[in-house]
Amino acid sequence: MALHFLVDELGVLVDDRGDLLADATVVLTGAEARHAVTVRRVRVGEPMTVGDGRGTLADGECESASPAEVVVRVHAVRVVDAATPRLVLVQALAKGDRDELAIQAATELGVDVVLPWASSRSVSRWDGPKVAKGLARWATIVREASKQAHRARVPEVGPLVTTGDLAALAATTQMLLLEPTADLALTALTLRGDAGAADAALEGRDLVLVVGPEGGFSPEELARLADAGATAVRMGDTVLRTSTAGPAALAVVNALLGRW
Repeated sequence: MALHFLVDELGVLVDDRGDLLADATVVLTGAEARHAVTVRRVRVGEPMTVGDGRGTLADGECESASPAEVVVRVHAVRVVDAATPRLVLVQALAKGDRDELAIQAATELGVDVVLPWASSRSVSRWDGPKVAKGLARWATIVREASKQAHRARVPEVGPLVTTGDLAALAATTQMLLLEPTADLALTALTLRGDAGAADAALEGRDLVLVVGPEGGFSPEELARLADAGATAVRMGDTVLRTSTAGPAALAVVNALLGRW
């Protein structure tokens, strides 16, 4: 399988008709070049795929390689459309690296947006400068996970949200609360893509999965989000870790949507 790398811009490889320009190349520099040569051990002639993280992929082979610069000779450029509905993971802040493990796995499993949530029971707190630092850390994690998974689109990392923000979001999305005590099983839902939504009112709406922290949702959070239109669902008879619940739900949702 071709090695996968990210650059900021690939549109210059095609003309106005979308045809590949003659002699098209992509040059990796900086951290991407160093990683390619020193970590991935890329060699001349090896197949490579370079993406811009926004859906455009360039397939080619390594023409030259050094820690300062890697040149990729491009053979073809393709565009991968965004999936519908978008899959959004709202991950409560958690102690240690459990929230980071969750968004890393979620990226590999096809999430489109991740939102950090300051839930009432979150042990970890982002305050002041910690907000920008935490968002930057999450952006790095999803970028690296996207490369590992050969994703055409890097998930968006949204702002830190409150329970009030989630209540407002529930009114315009299909929001599912991953709650072990819920009566409704996740697999009992009928989920379809945009044109075939089970409920016409839900067509085109993002599918939002909300994961609580180590202590779970508070009763007040469950009630407020349910009143706003969210649906509580369970996954099996066991209680999953906050680092496991979101990725597990994404796997089920991918199957229900027919993507797997």
